[in-house]
Amino acid sequence: MAAAGNDSATGPISLWRHRDFRRYLTGQTAGVAGSSISSTAIPVLAVLTLDATAGQVAWLACMGQLPPALLALHAGALADRYSKRRQMIAGDLVSAVALATVPVVAALGMLTLTQLMVVAAVQGAAGVLHDAAGISLLPQLVDRSLIQRSNSRVGALFALVATEGSSLGAALTALLGPARALLGDVASYLLSAWCTTRIQVRETPPAPAGRRRLRTEIAEGLRYVHGDHRLSVLTWVNATTSLALAMLNTLWALYLLRVLEMSATAFGVVLGLGALGAAVGAWSAPAVAGRYGPGPMMTGALALTPLTQIPLLLASPGLGWEIGIGSALFLQLACAGAAGTTQRSIRQIITEPRMQARMQAVSTWLTSGARPVGALLAGGIGTWAGVRPALAVGACLLVVPLTVLSRSPLRTLRQMPGPAPVPDGPGGVVPRTLATSPSAVPGPGPAPTTRSREDSMDGGTS
Repeated sequence: MAAAGNDSATGPISLWRHRDFRRYLTGQTAGVAGSSISSTAIPVLAVLTLDATAGQVAWLACMGQLPPALLALHAGALADRYSKRRQMIAGDLVSAVALATVPVVAALGMLTLTQLMVVAAVQGAAGVLHDAAGISLLPQLVDRSLIQRSNSRVGALFALVATEGSSLGAALTALLGPARALLGDVASYLLSAWCTTRIQVRETPPAPAGRRRLRTEIAEGLRYVHGDHRLSVLTWVNATTSLALAMLNTLWALYLLRVLEMSATAFGVVLGLGALGAAVGAWSAPAVAGRYGPGPMMTGALALTPLTQIPLLLASPGLGWEIGIGSALFLQLACAGAAGTTQRSIRQIITEPRMQARMQAVSTWLTSGARPVGALLAGGIGTWAGVRPALAVGACLLVVPLTVLSRSPLRTLRQMPGPAPVPDGPGGVVPRTLATSPSAVPGPGPAPTTRSREDSMDGGTS
């Protein structure tokens, strides 16, 4: 039977020709661009309009990062219990309403840092609900054989859109002011919610009588990940990578702008090279994994990543070092994009449908929890020994995920694994494949990963 939306049964399946894919991609890409607008406008609003101190800026960032660490496991259990699309829509609408209060109150001259922190916390909590459902929706929309290709295409697009969103955020901040610039992100949430309502997929939540206490389902998710050595290894690779990158990212901009005396223009160019590298890595991941094997490819990417920090640690002010740092960042994020999309695809392929959201939530919980720990370590070492030694410790920690993967049989994985068995009955999900007749399932459609508002520059480690 011919795949819906394709010319022939034997021709290659085009992800871009399926309506659900375009709807999902449009909404989630808008979300990434909108988040980039907020990440540009909110610091300007806090520092220049509200005269926030360094400590207050740190607390503002912390309020946005705490919800993933505290709520990820609960959000994953809810996504496996109820409709994923409704959870995504609810998360988007709550975020839109919370963020819209900022320009309204600012126009009345009543905006405070306390309100910004509350909005950041609400957005973070709503984003956790959205992301837990969004990532786990992918295996229901796209055939398992296309998961890696879908992840690679979306990862590449997200990397580029995040950079363009930051540029748009800077332009809107300059033209409208930082408070009104946030209306761009409000619009992105509304567009994401609207696109999600247009996605057609059959979901079969567990029957009410079969549901257990939420903490019981959370515990089941933790046991599920721990009990599969492949999921366990990849989850710990993600968590240790997140810890190391948090140390590096905390002091990276300060080091480049102050110690290396890099201009704002040069700094922007370096960031642009990094985004381009992430896009190239994500886009090329299926081809590289197909030639060398997913295991060797991920191992090689993790082995190269610590080496890309050498120019950063040896650098001194000057154009030559700026070029070297930009080139190294391109390679680093190319490795992150390739390894990140591949490991996420493996985890989605081998996880049975009823556990998709909880599996993802365990990874999100550990990676999100590692970020504030890494930031605190960077701050402590940077204060005690200096910025460059703190960056050196972060670079050394990048060897840990390589060691974890190298000690696992996954390092020799030569092809993508087969899918997990699909259970029938209560709690099972009717899977969606691109080879299904449109008369059997309403509308065609694969889908990408979630909007990944926190993962666009670290290769999707969660």
